[in-house]
Amino acid sequence: MAVIHIEPVPQRCGPGVILKFVADRTRIDGKHIGKIAFVGRGATVEVPDARAAAIVAALDGAQLLERLVRVRFAGKADYTHPDHFSHLSRLLDLEAREEEAEARRRAAAGHDRGDGTTLTALVLRDAEFGLGGRMLLTLGRKTRTDPLPPNRLGPGSPVVLTQTKVQRGVSFRGVVFDRAEASIGIAIDPPDDDLPDESIWRLDLTPDEVSRLRQQDALRRASAANGDRLAQLKAVLLGEREPEFVEDQRTEPNRPTPFPEKEGGARVSSDSLLSPKEGVVFDSPDGGERESEVPVESSAINRLNAPQREAIRFALVAKDVAIIHGPPGTGKTTTVAELIRQAVARGDKVLACAASNHAVDNLLEKLLRIGERPVRLGHPARVVPELRERAIDLLAEKHPDARQARKVARDAFALFKQADKWTRGKPEPGAKAALRREARELLGEARKLEALAIERILDDARIVCATLTGLDSQLLGQRRFDLAVLDEACQSTEPASWLPLLRSDRVILAGDHCQLPPTVVSPEAADQGLAVSLMERLVGRLGPQVARRLTVQYRMHEAIMGFSSAEFYDGDLVADASVIEHRLCDLPGVRAEPITESPVQFIDTAGASYDEELEDDTESKRNRQEAALAVKKVRSLLEAGLGPHQIAVIAPYRAQVRLLRDHLADVPGLEIDSVDGFQGREKEAVVISMVRSNPEGEIGFLADTRRTNVALTRARRKLIVIGDSATLANDPFYQRMLTHFESIGAYSSVWEEGA
Repeated sequence: MAVIHIEPVPQRCGPGVILKFVADRTRIDGKHIGKIAFVGRGATVEVPDARAAAIVAALDGAQLLERLVRVRFAGKADYTHPDHFSHLSRLLDLEAREEEAEARRRAAAGHDRGDGTTLTALVLRDAEFGLGGRMLLTLGRKTRTDPLPPNRLGPGSPVVLTQTKVQRGVSFRGVVFDRAEASIGIAIDPPDDDLPDESIWRLDLTPDEVSRLRQQDALRRASAANGDRLAQLKAVLLGEREPEFVEDQRTEPNRPTPFPEKEGGARVSSDSLLSPKEGVVFDSPDGGERESEVPVESSAINRLNAPQREAIRFALVAKDVAIIHGPPGTGKTTTVAELIRQAVARGDKVLACAASNHAVDNLLEKLLRIGERPVRLGHPARVVPELRERAIDLLAEKHPDARQARKVARDAFALFKQADKWTRGKPEPGAKAALRREARELLGEARKLEALAIERILDDARIVCATLTGLDSQLLGQRRFDLAVLDEACQSTEPASWLPLLRSDRVILAGDHCQLPPTVVSPEAADQGLAVSLMERLVGRLGPQVARRLTVQYRMHEAIMGFSSAEFYDGDLVADASVIEHRLCDLPGVRAEPITESPVQFIDTAGASYDEELEDDTESKRNRQEAALAVKKVRSLLEAGLGPHQIAVIAPYRAQVRLLRDHLADVPGLEIDSVDGFQGREKEAVVISMVRSNPEGEIGFLADTRRTNVALTRARRKLIVIGDSATLANDPFYQRMLTHFESIGAYSSVWEEGA
């Protein structure tokens, strides 16, 4: 028999209640239900193998004694397609083990590590309530002005906060909600007891175990699906049935909704909505940033181009699956947002997802700009502050049905504060504990009232936005959607991509498999296929049968676009007239000189002894001479009139990034990062340091040419690439790149630089 897990189970539930719940909901005879055992906050139940998937689907999100429960497989199910789903499940286990091993290595180190995943010697500065009833902690160094070391703990990061310098320190799981130079904010559930005074704390990035369990459960449910819509989708996605496309009267896209405008006809950019800047800021149709003092004609930018309209039409007629392939600068997210608007207009309920919170927020912002009102699932701390008003927790707080919940919550927080601070005399033994107990009971009542408000909000929502692994069955219940849209689908592993398919009739995948693949920690799992996204696999198997490519790009000068178009996109990309010949010298305040007049430059360091080296301790590569030349080029761009915010420096190795940041620390606003950090970004000018230079001709992970494609397509008006042709040319891809640069007159030698 299969084993399913039900959680959370109310305390007053006995085996009889569980038996009746399963039997009544699934219409299965109780005599066919096996052993029932209570484990922690949940219960496990043995059910017939043949009915297991249907039972999980029927129970997941249902109410057990007025409480929504989550139901998943607890043991191994019989896989309908063992070679595929069991393989993915094993790769997830490999990834989890590698993440756990890395966490143990960090914990064993016991100090701030260079990888930026641990902060130590922290003190608690402030604690207050907010963000949907959570406790907000602010931590920093003992001396308030001391900055925190560089770290990777940004808003939305899952963390563990641990009391140190004691034998058995308390610990809390939480989420980063804010980060400043000298402090970091953590949101946690209200603790049962006082936070220890005068404690020293440690903060560690932690693997998201809930996400892994949700993915494993999705694989089990998908593999066992039989006779339902999920089974039909599975058959298409595994190549057992051909995808279908059905034309009807609803499939012709309507005229796109104009974007909101400022006075004078200038369109407001996403960046100006998120963080207002000086001057007028415009955006290109792919959402990238550019600055200008010249208003853009709204009539020229408020319409989608022909390939975008065709991609939307094609997606609307897909009965099972369709793919929107969006190369750099082609307006993929804008197209996806309009697709969702069209689907909603014809009556569909849409589940809009992406792998990362950043990508979800980008899509959410686009939808808001075209007049839609999506609901954003997930921890409020993982949503950028400017968009939190659409977070489900905060919407619930504002809902009329939640007024009583807010009053009860205020009473609960007042009791928490009273328990933490006594104004006169020492409290009676047990008095503080009793106050906290009463406060927690009130908070529980408030959360029940909030749950009712959430139910009403979700019932009314036409669009729900969430990360793939943020799809919470306890929150969504048994809701289904007509359409699931996965943006940036190539940055998600396949197991995560199955999560929205469990509750959707059709799926649209949007992304670019020629750019960065999913991030996978375990080399073994990556080598065996975990780094291959569902979209990449389908493109490889079905190709044009299910995909439409966007071909008009609004970012790059034609010369910058050329090599990537030929190498990755069959030469299909076309530069829009607005960007085809734009140069740095066309920008206001930028002087016309050689560095600003030409769009592309490759500087060859071969023969100049620009040798790579290993950074101490990290084994990461760096190239000091190449870094110095990159710094020189950045300073030349600044002297020509560009602002620091218009320039980016990209290097494929972290050691080189650190070296460049040290050399250019005096230039605030200049962005220097790895290739991964610039996915989806753009700047007017980009300087790339390739780093590798060695007699053996070894290029390391530069062999993943998709990363190079990302780096080469971030620049709008000027691309400068610095590298050693003698090393790079050992790889056929880079030999073709060098040949291309020579063919367009962009090749030069370092000796011409006077270095």
